[in-house]
Amino acid sequence: MGIVLALAAAVLYGTSDFAGGLAARCLGPARVSVVGSAVACVLAWAVLLKSGGPGPTVRAVGWGLGSGLAGGTGTLVLYRGLARGQMSVVGPVSAVGAAVVPVLAGVAFGERPSLLAVAGVLVALPAIVLVAASGSIRGGLGLLTNGRLSGGLRDGLVAGLAFGVLFVGLAQAGPHAGLWPVACEQTGTLLPVLAVAVATRQPLRLPLRLPLRAAGLPALAGATGMAATLAYFYATHASLLAVAAVVVSLYPGITVLLARVVLHEQFTPAQRAGLGLAALAVAAIAA
Repeated sequence: MGIVLALAAAVLYGTSDFAGGLAARCLGPARVSVVGSAVACVLAWAVLLKSGGPGPTVRAVGWGLGSGLAGGTGTLVLYRGLARGQMSVVGPVSAVGAAVVPVLAGVAFGERPSLLAVAGVLVALPAIVLVAASGSIRGGLGLLTNGRLSGGLRDGLVAGLAFGVLFVGLAQAGPHAGLWPVACEQTGTLLPVLAVAVATRQPLRLPLRLPLRAAGLPALAGATGMAATLAYFYATHASLLAVAAVVVSLYPGITVLLARVVLHEQFTPAQRAGLGLAALAVAAIAA
């Protein structure tokens, strides 16, 4: 059941990124980030209040807020890296970082996946790189500039670390915390996004003459993102952290598939190979 939930989270995260990316083309990333995060936050608290469950604990609130602050920071750094025009570096590095950090944390916490699951994890890491890569990758992935780490690589590393902390934090909130960690995580994500938007005086009001489809995309991105977080949270209750996080980190493949179906974008050879490896990885982990 844990693998099914992790796959559902990957599908939802990939859908959220696709919807957010489309919306950002006409509204800008600041509006999309704030609106999407606000929608996700409202939905998370509504679900929490409706579901009832246990009351808040310091552990649940603390890990939830910490996860959200990490996720919000990672999102901001990721957007900065993408704005530098180094998508082929930032996307894959951040996605792999989001997978590697929970794997290392899981091992440190005493998790011992089966040999087949370990093989699936090892196959998943290059799969994430390949499906997340946009455009050709030349010059050593653009990792070095004048002998130093490129800005794109630094942004990818920081974003990946932040997303990895998000995954670990939600898992550490505990299986008996109700939905407090999810609601607090969404709140924590909104805070840095909103603070940066206000500090930089980004225009947040939606244009009056905006097509209904474009206006609904940020809300769709927020709603699917919240649902993805909820699915991942429950996935960590039913499977190992290392396994669940790696499966969820395959979400760029869903974004690529949606771009192919909806926008008729063509797969690159690397993305085709990545999708094939991703299928093998999921099969190995699920077995």
